[in-house]
Amino acid sequence: MSTPQQDVEDWIRKTIAANDVVLFMKGNKNMPQCGFSAQVDHILRALNVDFKDVNVMQDMSIREGIKTFSNWPTIPQLYVKGEFIGGCDIVREMLQAGELTALFDDRGVSYDASKLTA
Repeated sequence: MSTPQQDVEDWIRKTIAANDVVLFMKGNKNMPQCGFSAQVDHILRALNVDFKDVNVMQDMSIREGIKTFSNWPTIPQLYVKGEFIGGCDIVREMLQAGELTALFDDRGVSYDASKLTA
């Protein structure tokens, strides 16, 4: 018999496995509901990365479950090819250092950096 916590973790695991890039965020890609989620959403959109958005505001068990799953206390959370990358500050720093596009190259995630402004 599985617990609700196990069910949430299974759902999270399946969602991450089924999508190359997943952003657990407050709101969705059409309407982010916090500045940090909006920044990561903007970065991914600027790179023209195809990503799955998961609105943690719609389900408290997912909102809390993702924090337990990643052992990371804040939202948003970015996953690439099953690996937890980080939150807003980490994604922004990786972008500025050229590490985010290098990660996408390494993992075979398509993107278009032509819209990026320095």
